[in-house]
Amino acid sequence: MQNSDAALPPIQIENSLTRKREPLAAAVPGRIGMYVCGVTVYDHCHLGHAMSAVTFDAIRRYLEFRGYLVDYVYNFTDVDDKILNRAAAEGVDYLTISERYIASFHEDMDRLGVKRASVHPRATRHIPEMLEMIRVLVERDIAYPVDGDVYFDVTRFAGYGKLSGRKVDELVAGARVAADARLRQPADFALWKGAKPGEPGWESPWGKGRPGWHIECSAMSMKYLGKCLDIHGGGLDLVFPHHENEIAQSEALTGRPFARHWMHNGILNLGGEKMSKSIGNVLGLKLLFQKHSPDALRLYLLGSHYRSPQNFEEDSLDRAGKAHQRFANVFERAGRMLAGAGAGAGSPEAQKQLAEQLSRSSAGARSRFHQHMSEDFNSGGALGALFELAAELNRAMQASESDGLGAGLAAAVREARSSLEELLGVLGIGTGLSTPTLEAAAGSGLIPKLIEFLLELRLDAKKSKNFTLADSIRKRLAELGVELKDTATGTSYTTPVR
Repeated sequence: MQNSDAALPPIQIENSLTRKREPLAAAVPGRIGMYVCGVTVYDHCHLGHAMSAVTFDAIRRYLEFRGYLVDYVYNFTDVDDKILNRAAAEGVDYLTISERYIASFHEDMDRLGVKRASVHPRATRHIPEMLEMIRVLVERDIAYPVDGDVYFDVTRFAGYGKLSGRKVDELVAGARVAADARLRQPADFALWKGAKPGEPGWESPWGKGRPGWHIECSAMSMKYLGKCLDIHGGGLDLVFPHHENEIAQSEALTGRPFARHWMHNGILNLGGEKMSKSIGNVLGLKLLFQKHSPDALRLYLLGSHYRSPQNFEEDSLDRAGKAHQRFANVFERAGRMLAGAGAGAGSPEAQKQLAEQLSRSSAGARSRFHQHMSEDFNSGGALGALFELAAELNRAMQASESDGLGAGLAAAVREARSSLEELLGVLGIGTGLSTPTLEAAAGSGLIPKLIEFLLELRLDAKKSKNFTLADSIRKRLAELGVELKDTATGTSYTTPVR
């Protein structure tokens, strides 16, 4: 806990399982084990992936700010039908695909300021743990083998459906596995899948095969965090069947609750539908980074409560960028005025009143920030408190702009700026005052504008048959990693990943 924030409110979490707001509970006082379901690595990340990653990154950061040691586990599904299909289409090994997109994930998340997890386990590296879980479930007749596959019998777990609110007899249409005469019930789900010709596989008591999706997360989470997790998180779209099945297989195995708190972030919709690569309505992060800064993206994603669904609009990202610029302007102004502060500046009485008001505003903003974050991590409300503090800090500086800062007001400005910077940092949002770099210029949208300008010059050169200049522009851009592609409808370009 930070020394400047005595008597902070207790942290409350909306538990998706109990549908109640509950005090944060941990197996070990002061230590939180948190598992978040990660991505299936067969393509680049989109804004929907960023929503979950940024949400739980902010939650982790706040818990750490409050003094908790957070053991954070975020997995990769690195063997899956989609990965195998992509590998076959490209004529490469499936590991080539998974390694490529794990690297891409880290590049994108690093740019977004998402801290690396304590552990990033991969499914293919935890096959022994999965096989042992399945073996015990089969031994207890909770799971059953058939033709090289192994299925979980949902009727053998009395609590099945408690997370999603669904009942076994209502799940025929909703079962992930299609109707199959070999199954005891249509809702039974695969723990192990027999390998098909040409597919990768691992030896097991039931033949060569690979794990089902759900058993991966149970095995990996319990290996690193124990039989009962403090927090299990993921997107709302994972409640059923993934998290429901995780609960069933884990609790049937251990006989104890799988997680103390279940947390689910809302879905990001585009065009009225969930953003999904399988549907094709996605906004890739690499494309968004060409137009918007990482801080603007974080502000957008954290601007509402994490459980609320969001309907994406391009204007929202533009507004988030302008909002971040307002923060940056305040920091720039404060730095400039503090550099010129003097003891004799301005009216002492007027500056004293400004300083007292600003100090009260700073303390009030910290209090509201913690109140919002303690009440189920309401980052939207917390950001509102910081916007109010930034506005109050700006008003105090504007009122003393002509006279300069006296010692008392300078101390209050320094304190308010420090609080603002610290609490924005808790949410992983920067001040915007870092030294300008090529990456920062790309994030601000400057580089795409310069490239478009050069493309216009190149087009004019081609129209006037100045092919030497047109080729020179293409060559110089290629040296910078910008590849041009001429088509019948115009010229497009790709920029290097940074």
